[in-house]
Amino acid sequence: MAKTPDKPSKGVKGPVTKASAGRTAARSKTAPKPQSGEVVLLSGGNPQIAKGYGDGPVQAYIAAMPGWKSDIGRRLDALIVRTVPGVRKAVKWNSPFYGVEDESQGWFLSLHCFTKYVKVIFLRGASLAPLPPGPSKHPAVRYLDIHEGEFDEARFVDWIKQASRLPGERL
Repeated sequence: MAKTPDKPSKGVKGPVTKASAGRTAARSKTAPKPQSGEVVLLSGGNPQIAKGYGDGPVQAYIAAMPGWKSDIGRRLDALIVRTVPGVRKAVKWNSPFYGVEDESQGWFLSLHCFTKYVKVIFLRGASLAPLPPGPSKHPAVRYLDIHEGEFDEARFVDWIKQASRLPGERL
């Protein structure tokens, strides 16, 4: 059965006007697909990396972090590996996660890129002393925002030691 011109197509509510047609066309356009091996940066410059377990996906995320953030990502990763023997790694929800060797302990830390900083998420950060500076809506979580040129390595290592000894978050 042929559609009549005055009957809107499926999914379209009401008559199609010039304005609504423009909005529909704008929404239907897709971003150019990345070339093979090219990483898409999401809002704020966070790399879009497929979910995966182990060092490989985490290193892919770090390599795709834009600008100075990649250097701080490598530094954070090296400090975590050096401080927590047998650390487990994964990328979930486009963010690297770190956990202790015993999977039943869960995850203790995650990273996420934003436009002007790298956010470190201590999943049980409310139990750390001193508290990491960033509060969260979730009472157990605390954040550390690392801006370019601002990083206290000794404090970070101390928080890693503490966080890796706490029960982790099972995600």
